[in-house]
Amino acid sequence: MKPILACAGAALLVVGANAAFAAAGTTFIKDAIQGDNAEIKMGQLAQQNGSGQGVKSYGETLVSDHTMAKSQADNVAQKMGVKPPSGVSQEAQQTYDKLAKLSGAEFDREFLKDAVKDHRKDIAKYQHEASAKDGPASDMAAKQLPTLEKHLRMAENLETGKQASAQ
Repeated sequence: MKPILACAGAALLVVGANAAFAAAGTTFIKDAIQGDNAEIKMGQLAQQNGSGQGVKSYGETLVSDHTMAKSQADNVAQKMGVKPPSGVSQEAQQTYDKLAKLSGAEFDREFLKDAVKDHRKDIAKYQHEASAKDGPASDMAAKQLPTLEKHLRMAENLETGKQASAQ
């Protein structure tokens, strides 16, 4: 009788752990899609309000790369049975609204400062999810990390005036 209870208890632990991993993956994939939506929107804003060609080009890169990343994330969400969010987080919207009021060198400076901060935060989240190795969300996070790291390097280089080596 006791071995059966032990097996049942172990099975419940495994099921509980899998449910926790699934919940974490679900939250991550929703956040990732909202993040991609925000980066696409910010990239478009950079192309419109940026004063330097480097910022405008960086905006193009954000739109292109995050459109592709969003497509991948949408596919993962579908596999996981998660409805992809269509908008951006409240925090991202507030940042967008603040930056949309700026132009010229002031826009470039604030946009790049935000891009560096945001990509550092995103890289930490993606590294955490990738190291969880808990399914499709982790696999996607691992695949997208190099692109996020490239975006961070580009933003840092533009911010410090090293545009030639931004890529």
